[in-house]
Amino acid sequence: MANFTAADVKRLRDLTGSGMMAVKNALTEADGDFEKATELLRLKGAKDVGKRAERTAANGLVAEYFANSGDGALLELNCETDFVAKNEQFIQLANRLVEFAGSSGTADAPALLGAEIEPGKTVQALIEENSAKIGEKLELRRFAHFQGAYVASYLHKSDPSLPPTTGVLVELDSENPQVAKDIAQQIAAMAPQYLTREEIPAEVVEKERALAEQRTRDEGKPEKAIPKIVEGRVNAYFRDLVLLEQEFVKDPKKIISKVLDEAGVKVVRFARFKVGQA
Repeated sequence: MANFTAADVKRLRDLTGSGMMAVKNALTEADGDFEKATELLRLKGAKDVGKRAERTAANGLVAEYFANSGDGALLELNCETDFVAKNEQFIQLANRLVEFAGSSGTADAPALLGAEIEPGKTVQALIEENSAKIGEKLELRRFAHFQGAYVASYLHKSDPSLPPTTGVLVELDSENPQVAKDIAQQIAAMAPQYLTREEIPAEVVEKERALAEQRTRDEGKPEKAIPKIVEGRVNAYFRDLVLLEQEFVKDPKKIISKVLDEAGVKVVRFARFKVGQA
């Protein structure tokens, strides 16, 4: 019979994050050799990570980090279940990653995953290590890092018992906390895709125009009226997608561009992450 104690089991659990039975089985297989048991658990964890690769990580959270009022980061970390989403180890991992993302200078998620967060350990390796401990597929989906005159955020919980699942990062050209809060909440609620009409790709405009024209013709509208109807429908469609053209949720009589003009500020850029959405 393998020679190991309850203290060995506890020590190995603390070191690897593995379950009680997994630790006992590893110590038994290793005939009580602590180092060998540790290696067995790590190998098993790596294999399990591979098995989890094809599973879907559609839950998770959005975390934020601010170095100062002009330097903020937002990050989405995914897992498989909402049970893990509220797990303290998962939350701590997300907070550590977003702080690193905001201070590492990396430009995108692939670069962040390849960056060393500890000597000899990349972000990807750290995520896989935590995946093995937690027992679910974990995935860093995206992050945004803004540096400017004034950066603010808004995090929204879809369920009080869960961490935030929607996050917004917004950059203004000058400091205005109230306007920044209003705009961030607007973005969270109304999900604009673009800041201005000019940012919309030409192919997207043409596709929407073609759809509007087809719909109008199918309705049997008079030929002379079609161009005007199509233009109206295209404009209405893009007003929903363009932040500056949206109606202000707090005062629908105003559009966002007017709210900003009255406050004397401009939105430079924004990012909106919602767990499970592109």
